[in-house]
Amino acid sequence: MAEEKTNTPVNGELSGTGNFIHNYIQEDLGENTQRLHTRFPPEPNGYLHIGHAKSICLNFGLAKLYGGKCNLRFDDTNPSKEDTEYVESIERDVKWLGFDWEDRLYFASSYFDKFYEIAVKLIKEGKAFVCDLNAEEMRQYRGTLSSAGKNSPYRDRTVEENLDLFERMKKGEFADGTRTLRAKIDMASPNINMRDPVIYRIAHANHHKTGDKWCIYPMYDFAHPLEDAIEGITHSICTMEFEDHRPLYDWVVANSGLEAKPRQIEFARLGLTNTLMSKRYLRALVEEGKVDGWDDPRMPTICGLRRRGYTPASIRDFCERIGVSKANSKVDSSLLDYCIRDDLKEKAKVVMAVLDPVKVVIDNYPEGQTEMLPVENNPENEGLGVREVPFSKEIYIEREDFMEEPVKKFFRLAPDKEVRLKGAYFVKCVGFEKDEKGNVTEIHCTYDPLSKGGNSPDGRKVKGTLHWVNAATAVEAEARLYDYMMLDNPEDPDGPIIMNPDSLQVKKAYVEPSVKNATLDDRFQFMRNGYYCLDSKDSKAEALVFNRIVPLKSSFKPAK
Repeated sequence: MAEEKTNTPVNGELSGTGNFIHNYIQEDLGENTQRLHTRFPPEPNGYLHIGHAKSICLNFGLAKLYGGKCNLRFDDTNPSKEDTEYVESIERDVKWLGFDWEDRLYFASSYFDKFYEIAVKLIKEGKAFVCDLNAEEMRQYRGTLSSAGKNSPYRDRTVEENLDLFERMKKGEFADGTRTLRAKIDMASPNINMRDPVIYRIAHANHHKTGDKWCIYPMYDFAHPLEDAIEGITHSICTMEFEDHRPLYDWVVANSGLEAKPRQIEFARLGLTNTLMSKRYLRALVEEGKVDGWDDPRMPTICGLRRRGYTPASIRDFCERIGVSKANSKVDSSLLDYCIRDDLKEKAKVVMAVLDPVKVVIDNYPEGQTEMLPVENNPENEGLGVREVPFSKEIYIEREDFMEEPVKKFFRLAPDKEVRLKGAYFVKCVGFEKDEKGNVTEIHCTYDPLSKGGNSPDGRKVKGTLHWVNAATAVEAEARLYDYMMLDNPEDPDGPIIMNPDSLQVKKAYVEPSVKNATLDDRFQFMRNGYYCLDSKDSKAEALVFNRIVPLKSSFKPAK
């Protein structure tokens, strides 16, 4: 199948509107595209992930682009797996991404009476029947892709008998799994979804909105098209696994008696390298305690990405860049990393933090003196101004920035070598101390008082510039370094789910004191290290915890 691709509209702007989804919309609505009405219809049985973000951006973005509307609707037809916790998290995630459903918040459960009424209508018209086959028997009767199915022995029940049994199902007279209501379509259809599909099942389960009012619940394939038709949806945009369900979608709408005739359009779901995208697998990680809940910063959930430090703008940008196609493919996760770097590079304050510290003593610096040195907040954005950073006799640098026996092209600190301390002075190593295990514990340097600000009056050059923090005023913090959660092929049905053992590293860090008043909205670039934010769950004023959003380096190169 040839790939058809379009950009996802973000903030109402879209350059490529000549591709398949837009062609369908313009073909269906003509010049009156403001009639466009889409919906984002999550099932409240788990937390949303980055794949859902693609659908959110697409549905709400199309509505904004064409001046139409987009509903938020919960497909809450399976009470055994649903909870208000998930409803609240989904609403929070959609709002956080920057979208507004205004007064159009709907629940499938609000239509249960209407669904029942339409089911009764189908029975009266001879288009539905109550079936006593159990699940295993139904599979045997269904047939295969290459052979037709067989009619249920209960298919020819009279309308009166079906109405009586369906009413008794509703009253709770029968146990779960003993009876279903099936549409009467065609057991010889080449499309298995059309072989008398189940449209109602018995489930004695408490529903998060309707309580114990119902003990029969509509199947998704029956409820979803009815919801779209009831709400006046013009275009029902869903992922490719529903392509084979489209004839059933159209059959339900056509036989419902409702006026609206929504059009179902399918697009390829998002696949990301090194990332689990299945709610079932993600739920298993949570329930087995392998992650710190649904919002673990390694999780691809929207709440996990939010806690990790991704911004709504970066996720919307990512969804725009990957576009929409009908061809299944897997996107490189480094593109998402690129988008957050691109969003933060001119917004984030660049601060100094040392994650693997070794002390440096500047022997000739005045004892007891502390001076404040100006450092720019972001070299790429002068508008962010400057801040003052304390400097004194003892500082910390990164352990990897010192080498006792430097290799070729090592331009950082080494015996008799001179480097620049960012925004401070030139310093030269004159000695170092080691413990009994041979680890360097302290480095001794001298500084050039005339090189203040990092420039020498005699014009001598140094090739290395190091970040540092003042030992006396540094803020001790925990730094959590996150990497991709999964190894390759994370959803191989024949293999185990193997988490990346290096997906989380925890380090004791020293950070310059300007971060003391940081808020959860702040993003920082830790100089030469990566982008960081405060952890929304574990960070406290007296014990700061920073999450690394992404490292600075990227292998991704955007298309030109």
